[in-house]
Amino acid sequence: MSNGPWTDQENDLIVADYFAMLADDLSGATPNKAASYRTLAERIDRSKKAIEYKHQNISAVLKGLGEAWLTGLAPAFNYQSSLEDAVQRWMKSHPDWASVVLRNRPPTGLAEARPIWIGPPPTLSNQPPPQELEQMQHIARKFDVAARDERNRALGRAGEECVLAHERASLKSAGREDLARKVRWVSEEDGDGAGYDIASFAPDGRPRLIEVKTTNGWERTPFHISRNELAVAEERRSEWSLFRLWNFSREPKAFELHPPLDAHVSLTATAFQASFH
Repeated sequence: MSNGPWTDQENDLIVADYFAMLADDLSGATPNKAASYRTLAERIDRSKKAIEYKHQNISAVLKGLGEAWLTGLAPAFNYQSSLEDAVQRWMKSHPDWASVVLRNRPPTGLAEARPIWIGPPPTLSNQPPPQELEQMQHIARKFDVAARDERNRALGRAGEECVLAHERASLKSAGREDLARKVRWVSEEDGDGAGYDIASFAPDGRPRLIEVKTTNGWERTPFHISRNELAVAEERRSEWSLFRLWNFSREPKAFELHPPLDAHVSLTATAFQASFH
């Protein structure tokens, strides 16, 4: 039985198997991991234990990519860098994967919102950053995860719809149906450019200008924010907030960031405007 480095062919086979099980997992089915390990062991001459650990390595790559991973396969970060490339190869050859993940989510519906768990930002929680934080950030930078999520219009729109329903439901439960009726999906009704996505209210009537950022993965996945959004956040500090949705492909969780944003995140310039002399 082979104990050497995994080949690209072996990586491609096990990554494809992992994503097949992940699709079942996200749709609510229970994948048969033991049967999968047996089948793969026959094809690639690796022990079932080695295959299980390799699946945990794939979970680690997906966590760094800001993606959901298989239930019960905790991320293990001691892996060959070629595995990152194998995961990316699979995702590039399956561009419909993002839409599959969204289709597997139960419908949000604007009339009745699913509860969103809202906790403290990672910078204000009592838990220290994970030991693997630097490695996960390296993966996210290498594959430009923030730009990928920014381009995923379906993910962004679904996240905004979820927060819109949450805001209306929260106001109704606070006895402010009058305000709930006035909540507006600004980015949908007026288009991008306002510097926020949703115009809502606090129960006492104060305005809430909400910019929504959504990811399927964990709470520290990097995100893009525009110059205009930063300007509005600065100009309207008391009203503006960033609503960070994470774990969206399963059970959405969230936290809010309030200006100044650089108290919570490192802001890095990723694009420049070129003007002629």
